[in-house]
Amino acid sequence: MAKKSKKQQQPGGTPATVALTTAGVDFTVHSYDHDPAHPSYGEEAAEAMGVSPDRVFKTLVADVDGALTVAVVPVAGQLDLKALASAVGGKRATMADPTLAERTTGYVRGGISPLGQRRKLPTVLDDSASSHPTICVSAGRRGLEVELSPEALAKLTEAVLAPVGRA
Repeated sequence: MAKKSKKQQQPGGTPATVALTTAGVDFTVHSYDHDPAHPSYGEEAAEAMGVSPDRVFKTLVADVDGALTVAVVPVAGQLDLKALASAVGGKRATMADPTLAERTTGYVRGGISPLGQRRKLPTVLDDSASSHPTICVSAGRRGLEVELSPEALAKLTEAVLAPVGRA
C-alpha cells in the first residue's frame, strides 16, 4: 500500500482529489493493487489499507422518485433504501442502473466517489461517519481511496447526515 501525504496532487489526479485540493481540505490518498476477483470493492479496500470496515464507506447511486441520489454508507453494512428515500423527502428508492450511475458521475462502478462527480447529485452520508475522526471513500478509481474528516466530506458534497446504513 502506497500512502501519499496530505494535499499532495499527483499528475493525473482524479476529479475527486482535484476537488479536495482546490477546496484546501486535508486528506490522505491511499492506493493499493485492485484484485478484479475480489467479491467486494469496499471490503477489498478495507483489507488492503488495514482499516476497520466501519471507517471505509462505499458510494452508491440510487433512484429516489426518479432523481438520482448518492448514498455514502459503511462497507461493512448495506444501504437502507427506505431510509434513504425518507432522508431526501422521497417516497421510494431503488438502486440506479449501473450504466446510468457511471455516465452521470463520470466514474466506473467500484470507483465512484462522492467527490468531483460530473454532475453533482444530492448526497446522504450515513450518520455513523460522525463517530470517526476520519473516514475513507473512493478517490475516483478502483484501488484508490481518500481519507478525510466526515465533516469535510459532508461540507464538500452538501450531504445530509442520516441513518441510511444498516448492518
